[in-house]
Amino acid sequence: MAWWGLLLSVSSAHASLLPPELEDKLADFLGIAVLFIVPVVLIAVFWIVHVLPEKIAEKNQHPQKHAIHTLCLLSLVFGGLLWPIAWLWAFTKPVGYKVAYGTDKHDDYFSEWGQKLLADPNASHHDLSLLHDELDAMSNKGPLSLELQQLREALAARLAPPRRAAPRDGDAIPTLS
Repeated sequence: MAWWGLLLSVSSAHASLLPPELEDKLADFLGIAVLFIVPVVLIAVFWIVHVLPEKIAEKNQHPQKHAIHTLCLLSLVFGGLLWPIAWLWAFTKPVGYKVAYGTDKHDDYFSEWGQKLLADPNASHHDLSLLHDELDAMSNKGPLSLELQQLREALAARLAPPRRAAPRDGDAIPTLS
């Protein structure tokens, strides 16, 4: 112990590498940084980390992404205690949701996909029928939202073969000869 005490007393006497005025200014700057800059940075990092589950759920089109968002906000209120639950929930595959509702994607996924297909005049019949079949399977499990019902009707209209005009009175009716 005596050795450490002697070493500290010697090193503290000769430890000054900077002039005292510069050391005071450096100490003032570090004090201001610790009081103002570090808390802002820590709060920003805390916020960014807490919205990660929400961003992951959005990217994966998780059907319960709004609930995950709410849990992330609640986690901020409760000091981060709920954040691990939100993190795990964002990465889970919603198997029970698929069984109950017929899909494991959020409605926004189908809306965006449908809008892209309907806007593209060269969209393949296969892609259109694939989305229509997916919406049919979802409607068999439960009611669709109004937006998805309209999308399903628009897809059905686009997939339907063109109708021939019915003959009017006075039109010649083709006969087989």
